[in-house]
Amino acid sequence: MQITHKLMLTSGATLSAAATLAAPATAQTLDVTLTLPRLSVAEYHRPYVAIWIEKEGAPARTLSVLYDLGKRNNAGTKWLRDVRSWWRVSGRSLSLPADGVSGATRAPGTHKLSFVSGKGGMPTLTPGKYTLVVEAAREVGGREVVRVPLTVTASGAKGSATGSAELGAVAVNLSR
Repeated sequence: MQITHKLMLTSGATLSAAATLAAPATAQTLDVTLTLPRLSVAEYHRPYVAIWIEKEGAPARTLSVLYDLGKRNNAGTKWLRDVRSWWRVSGRSLSLPADGVSGATRAPGTHKLSFVSGKGGMPTLTPGKYTLVVEAAREVGGREVVRVPLTVTASGAKGSATGSAELGAVAVNLSR
């Protein structure tokens, strides 16, 4: 016995159903452009950097942690507690290295990091007010936190802020 099914769409339903079937599912992409300034100091160490996103009433989500991955026995994690704000918000509960979240420290210059919703620590951002937070801390150096307010709409979001010592310009663009 063979069973067959036939689906018939009529009038306006045809267009909306066809559009739904033809439209690819698009994920959100959060692009963060981060500048680490070149500092003229006697003893320069690359900063440990944490990037996370906050929404009032929801737990903070770590997007990236840049630290010394090359140390034996994961010893680079010992100094992550110096990235204090991130450590208090979500760092102490994160098991590192975390796939899709952990990365190596970066040299001075401008760096672009992209996060896709559903991968690593990047959630799908619903419309509302968020804050993207970037914190940098250096051994024998300073510590700085830059907060970028974002108002997420159906079409995306943009924001920027500038640090004064350990961090330079931070620009954020959320797109679909």
